[in-house]
Amino acid sequence: MRPSLSVLLIAAGVIFHSALRPAVATEPEAAAFLPALAAESGETALLPAVAAEADTSAPVAATESVPPSTAPDGSYEDTAGVSAAQIPDAAEQPQASLLDLTTAPTSLWQRIRNGFGLPDLATPRVREQEEWFAKRPDYLKRTVERSGRYLYHIVEEVEKRGMPSEIALLPIIESAYNPVAYSRAHASGIWQFIPETGKRYGLQQNFWYDGRRDVMAATTAALDYLEKLYDQFGSWDLALASYNWGENAVARAIARNLANGLPADYLSLNMPLETRYYIPKLQAVKNIIANPAQYGIELAEVPNQPYFVAVTTTRHIDIKLAAKLAEVPIEEFVSLNPGHNRPVIRANGEQKLLLPADKADAFASNLESHRQPLVSWQTYKLKSGDSIDRVAKLHHISVAQLKQINSITGKRRIAAGSTLLVPGGKSATPHLPDLPTPQIVSAKEPKKSGKYAQASRKGNTVKAALKSKGTTARAAQKSKGNTVKAVLTRKKTARKPAATTQKPAATTKKTATSSPKKIVLAQKPR
Repeated sequence: MRPSLSVLLIAAGVIFHSALRPAVATEPEAAAFLPALAAESGETALLPAVAAEADTSAPVAATESVPPSTAPDGSYEDTAGVSAAQIPDAAEQPQASLLDLTTAPTSLWQRIRNGFGLPDLATPRVREQEEWFAKRPDYLKRTVERSGRYLYHIVEEVEKRGMPSEIALLPIIESAYNPVAYSRAHASGIWQFIPETGKRYGLQQNFWYDGRRDVMAATTAALDYLEKLYDQFGSWDLALASYNWGENAVARAIARNLANGLPADYLSLNMPLETRYYIPKLQAVKNIIANPAQYGIELAEVPNQPYFVAVTTTRHIDIKLAAKLAEVPIEEFVSLNPGHNRPVIRANGEQKLLLPADKADAFASNLESHRQPLVSWQTYKLKSGDSIDRVAKLHHISVAQLKQINSITGKRRIAAGSTLLVPGGKSATPHLPDLPTPQIVSAKEPKKSGKYAQASRKGNTVKAALKSKGTTARAAQKSKGNTVKAVLTRKKTARKPAATTQKPAATTKKTATSSPKKIVLAQKPR
């Protein structure tokens, strides 16, 4: 019997909100078998060797330079030879206006504008970030091109939870919407989860698959995490600061301020430079999305419709074959399915694949008529005396390819008993066992500067100690009898601030039925 798959159309209703406006490393595991996104994004090929050679000093991972905060001495980093765009004065900023909420916008950007709900921030840091983006229209163009695949799904999920739509813009500053962005702290994917926090929020990570790069799974985990942070701190600015710096670090900073009789809001806390610039970066992106013309930016439209559909498979399948059956370039397939680490997709029970929305029928038809095995790979356990050269020769593959496919670098040793993925025979049911995640090789620690050591990202407990007088972070937390719990007794701010404009009476329209459409695809028996 041939394998069966089912196609689940991802579609849901549109919800509207009123307007409230007045350096780089690449994931070593990501698509190790193919420089898949290199041509698409215009960046470095996605190969393990590139990650080892990349500059790991950048505080945030992305496929290209992310907006700088400031240099360690406080000076602003500029790019020579780039003329500054005309940045509007505060008086020229777009003002709130009545919106027609009776019809669904055709532009996803307009839908996002309609859902803006975070209080606006107007500070010199915001202006600095606006200038950085305005000087780099090509950077924004590439980021928008990448976001077009994922943005509709993220906006849908954000709206379902009643969250402000600015949250859908976070991946722009986290990863430039590169699904295989990888940081020196081992944060991965468009939402930049570190391994520990990813596991805590249900993102599987093993030899075959990394859920931190799975767009659907990581989006669910990121929004779960952000909701948890909002519930803990009662305001979105502190929740976002915690997403960047870690909730324990933010709680300790709040406790220190309260112990010293100081305000405990976002702008008053003593935070690392990266975190102080985190919300200003998001505000700058929001301002540009709200009115790109005022910044000299030409923002490509993103249609307000699903880009992809999800396909559920219960059988292993080669990535190359899946792309062929869907009639899409392999680069496009990998861009939609960056969570799979190897050239074969291992279906552990059920595994979702994403396809362009207009390719579901072609995939179904081609799969039905396919008569060959779905997999051309198998695992090989090293024996005593085996070497990489011998295994490569035995399976008619180059040593470089074998190392690339299995993420073998100079620092990762393999020995007898280790399992490698190698080209297989004609078996239609290859043995692809559970395998652990390859051990992470820690990057060289950067030099520490300022009062705090660089903190790990995405909820990791901050272990850096205060340098002055040997005072530890734990001692600072307990000073004057104050505890972190005192922070959480503050009155919480509203999740969505009340609108300042009058909504016209209207009923929300749904773009599709609430229950997804399911199409069962089955191959004919041989």
